[in-house]
Amino acid sequence: MRLFYKLLEDEEDDYVPYVPIKQRRLEKLHKYATQRRMTHDLRDRSSNDEGSEEDEAVQAGPRANISLLDQTVQQRKQIPEKTEEEKRLEEERRIEEAQARHKALVSVQESAHGLIYTDPIKTSWSPPKCILQQGEEFHQAIRERYHILVEGEDPVPPIRYFEDMKLPSVILDYLKDKKILKPSPIQIQGLPVALTGRDMIGIAFTGSGKTLTFSLPLVLFALEAEVRLPLVQGEGPIGMILCPSRELARQTYDGLNAMSEALSKSGKYPELRSLLCIGGIDMRDQQDVLYRGFHMVVATPGRLMDMLNKKKFNLDNCKYLCMDEADRMIDMGFEDDVRTIMSFFKSQRQTLLFSATMPKKIQEFALSALVKPMVVNVGRAGAANLDVIQEVEYVKQEARMVYLLECLQKTPPPVLIFAENKNDVDDIHEYLLLKGVEAVAIHGSKTQEEREYAINSFKSYKKDVLVATDVASKGLDFPEIKHVINFDMPKEIEDYVHRIGRTGRSGKTGIATTFINQQCSEQIRLDLKHLLREAKQKIPPFLAAMEDPMEKYGGQLLSGGCSFCGGLGHRINDCPKLEQQRRQQMNTMMSRSRGDGGGF
Repeated sequence: MRLFYKLLEDEEDDYVPYVPIKQRRLEKLHKYATQRRMTHDLRDRSSNDEGSEEDEAVQAGPRANISLLDQTVQQRKQIPEKTEEEKRLEEERRIEEAQARHKALVSVQESAHGLIYTDPIKTSWSPPKCILQQGEEFHQAIRERYHILVEGEDPVPPIRYFEDMKLPSVILDYLKDKKILKPSPIQIQGLPVALTGRDMIGIAFTGSGKTLTFSLPLVLFALEAEVRLPLVQGEGPIGMILCPSRELARQTYDGLNAMSEALSKSGKYPELRSLLCIGGIDMRDQQDVLYRGFHMVVATPGRLMDMLNKKKFNLDNCKYLCMDEADRMIDMGFEDDVRTIMSFFKSQRQTLLFSATMPKKIQEFALSALVKPMVVNVGRAGAANLDVIQEVEYVKQEARMVYLLECLQKTPPPVLIFAENKNDVDDIHEYLLLKGVEAVAIHGSKTQEEREYAINSFKSYKKDVLVATDVASKGLDFPEIKHVINFDMPKEIEDYVHRIGRTGRSGKTGIATTFINQQCSEQIRLDLKHLLREAKQKIPPFLAAMEDPMEKYGGQLLSGGCSFCGGLGHRINDCPKLEQQRRQQMNTMMSRSRGDGGGF
């Protein structure tokens, strides 16, 4: 019994009375308020005695008497607030990172096997010793003289004369017959880079001679391969040129054939055969070339994929790949096709990409697939040809057709008229024929025979006017065109640059007249305004009066433009092309989800 009472007394000593939850909360709040008062007292003492290490130790860290919330507020006060410009740049970086392409432009097999090429292809060509001995300072002075910008490791020296490029005498005579007496800036640097086997991105304004820069090396490489070991039945090609449109492919093919014929007619060199691989033509007409083996192929992606899948030929020996108007090809939706085509290559190849408009996003995308590439840039990517006089006129929608006849009086023929829609092309063509104008038309819905007839009759001066959609704006060479008329403003500024680039070629002066009105989006008008300003052209009052969001922050002009599409009148935050791409991706995802989840 005595033991029982003793145990009871011990339990009473250990007993903790129950405290209601409300009272416990009040005690906690009281304790927190006490800590806050102590914190303020410590802050006051630290302000009176700055530099005290003991006070600093109390105010910071996990053992401090200051709450974590107060420590966070204090740290934020110490960080300077970002300016509007810094916030804008940070937002742009986030958008660019979100748009970064993670799939490199390489074949599936190379990606699967983890093949990474570290050294460019070696060729038998090298710059003359006299050029190499001049030194890099002298070479850089030449680049600055011709406004050539070069990026990349171990730059290849520029060569100012065809005679110093170790070209066959037959080729030199061919160039003289074509009245090409000296290389253009893109050829001064681009030809040596291509001949040494280096991968390259070539950027130059329209009409500057880019086609010769990548066609001539291909002919010389094919000639060397044929001399060493002639091609037999079923072999080939040695090199390939990809083009976004049939007309551009046909033009490039004709250029290769002209150089090949000049070589074979001399009697010194063997025959070189080329294959044209485009839609709308019967490949049976080239069955002899396919049977005997061919050295070069010029193709559009769709027909080329069809031929490769049917195993009509292979790319086992192909060591040279050039993409003309590369950015346009990728923008037109050929990116997956190009990647599929690359999966047919069995070994390393030399890759060259050329265009007049090469936005930063395309350059970064391409650099992922190139080996120690050189970027050769003559002027800003996307800049207009300075040999073109740009005239922008405000014309109401309903008055454009009548005003078109007045514009045709500005210059003698030939004249090229661009329109966005196929129906507009047909309407303009019919209207001009009714008015007695010798005109032809071309757009994607016409047959290949109609398209070739229109191009050939216009080039041979049998017709005075060619009416076309943007299918004729990319890369086509019309040397004598005096005047380009834009019946409407394209939706992208890059298309405008390509359109007006059909005139003012090879150093000649041309005129480009553009009809514009309120139907055009504000963004494209701002891009046009900045493009005119950059080219030092006359800016019409209705464009000059537009409120420009790029001119802010103290009246300073924000240069650089959009890093996504290259437009100068906006930043990537407001890029209409990016917004359109997002809409397309969203529509694709929604259509797939509806297709996968059907059957409700």
